[in-house]
Parts: sequence; C-alpha cells; structure tokens
Amino acid sequence: MKVFHTAAHANHSPDTFYIWGQFLTFTPDPPARADNILAALKRDGHTLLEAPQYGLRPIADIHTPEYLEYLKTAWAAWRKAAEPALASGLLADARDVYPLIFPDRGVESRYPSSIVARAGFHASDLWMPIGERSWEAIAASANLAVAAADAVLKGERFAYALCRPSGHHADKDRGGGNCYLNNAAIAAQYLRSAVGRVAILDIDVHHGNGTQRIFYDRDDVLFVSIHCNPDDCYPYFVGYDHERGAGRGHGYNLNLPLPKHTSDDGFLAAIETACARISAYAPDALVLSLGVDGHEADLTDEMKVTLSGFRAAGARLGRMGLPTVIVQEGGYNLVTIGSCVATVISGLEDDR
Repeated sequence: MKVFHTAAHANHSPDTFYIWGQFLTFTPDPPARADNILAALKRDGHTLLEAPQYGLRPIADIHTPEYLEYLKTAWAAWRKAAEPALASGLLADARDVYPLIFPDRGVESRYPSSIVARAGFHASDLWMPIGERSWEAIAASANLAVAAADAVLKGERFAYALCRPSGHHADKDRGGGNCYLNNAAIAAQYLRSAVGRVAILDIDVHHGNGTQRIFYDRDDVLFVSIHCNPDDCYPYFVGYDHERGAGRGHGYNLNLPLPKHTSDDGFLAAIETACARISAYAPDALVLSLGVDGHEADLTDEMKVTLSGFRAAGARLGRMGLPTVIVQEGGYNLVTIGSCVATVISGLEDDR
C-alpha cells in the first residue's frame, strides 16, 4: 500500500497538556506516535512516500478563510500580545496558544480582532494548543490526506495518510481534541471533485463530531461513526444515535455508539451494521478515519478491541471492494499503536 508521510509532523510538539485541572508536561500526542506507526509500516514492506504539495485550495474547500488565517498566525500574534507582560516580568515566557475565554452561547457576535478572543472563538476546548511551528505540521498533515485521495483517484485501491495531528474533531471554523484541520473531510471533498458519492467511516473510539458537523446537511457524503457512548466519553455532547442529519442530509448520518469497554464482538457487530449502511448508499469511494484508541491497551481505556478484532474489521471493510483512503486519527499507546495500524491495513489488503 502507498503510505504518505512527512517529517514535518514533528514541528507540532506542544509543551503542555491540560487535564484534571492541571497543565502536564506530558502530551498524549507526541511526535513518537507517527514515528512508531511509520516504523511498523516500513517493517511490513509498504511503499513509503512523501507527498507532493497540493496547496491550500483543498483545505479551503472545507475550512473558513478566517480559521485558516488564525491557525497560520496565532502563535506570532499570541507572542506579540504577551510582550507587555513579558517586559514587566509578570511572565518569564509566552508558550503555546491556549483559549482563555469562549463565545457566549446564543449571542450573535462579530468576528473578534483580539488574539485572546480568537483563540476561544476557534476552539471547542483546551485540547488544541498551538506552538511556534504547529501550522507547518497542521498543513502538512492535511496535505497527506489530499495525496492519499489523489492516489485513489488515480487508480490505487487503498492509500494511507499518516496524519498527525489528527483531524476528525475539527469543524469548519474551529478545532479541539488535538485536531486542527479535518483531514478526513478534506480527503472526502477532494474525492468529490471527481466522483459522485463518498462515504466516511470513523472507527476512532471518540465520535468524529467535526466531520459530522461539516457534512450534516449534505446527501453526497454519508458519515458513519462507531465510537464509545458519549454519555461518558469525549466529545460528550454529540455522537448519539438520534442524530440523523438535517435538510437534504437527513438520513445520511449514522452514529453507532457502543458501551464503555466494548470488546471484539460488539465492535465487529457495529462494523457489520456500518458496512451494510455504506453498501446500501453505494458510494464511489470510502474514507476510513482510522483511530486505534479503541485497543484494549490504549491509554484512553474506553474500549477493549484486540488486534484480532482490528484485523477482522479491516478484512470486512476490504470485502466491500471500495477504493479507500485511510486517514490516521487517534491511538495513544506508543508501544501498540504501530501494530494496531499495521494490523488494520493488513486486514484490508488480505480481505478474504
């Protein structure tokens, strides 16, 4: 399989991670995540490729101009705004961009000019820090998704994008959950430039809320998500089975929330349901948002899928016979993440 990767992902390396009321120097999304996946795929003999540059157009087909400008300029603007506090000695340093305040619900407000306000306007939570060189990694990650989609349009049955940072929590004009640009949505829209109908299947343990919002009122992209029940799992407020789409998109959104600690049987039953829905939709291509944080040893401890379960899932998806773009999402155990991804891909390619 063609595997698109970039060393630029390492430019996004946040100093801290906020959880349980404190900022930790540990982050669940270190560069080693992508490095370990790449090493596993190299061992399996896949074709490792750097992606050509596709520019901002495919990204701008999904995300708003204001949001893209914010991501590009946030760190420099943040640093400049902190200069008085740095000069006075109140701060020793100005590090990653973190939102301080979020917009009031139900209030129609104009687009803010302050970087402090923009940081909250473009974030759904505190899990999207932006460092000095984060934009380089964010843009490069999205470019990989376009490259994989382009490879599929040119005749590859499968192509994999080793995206870091991930993307499925990112909406058109905001990010969150360690996601900045929605790589899967960008790939799907790029496929739509050449084919009629596209399906997205998200098997990350967390609901792809950003992807759902982007396509919620469209009938040319079917979105199906298998994830841990949001009653007790990020993103909490969205991902329930009654969410079916809106307007022309009604009936083109399917959520399959599973109980916490679901194991192989429940996961594979949901895969079967997803495949039946996708086959009935009869898409021309599939985008697989491949999160492997449902693995039994993942740090999230949300689900209990084994390597055998992931392999069976890959094989079942492969049997649909669809040209497929695989976009990397979550997975946070550095020891197992490479094996998990390689196992799904092995199942896809050996789909008997």
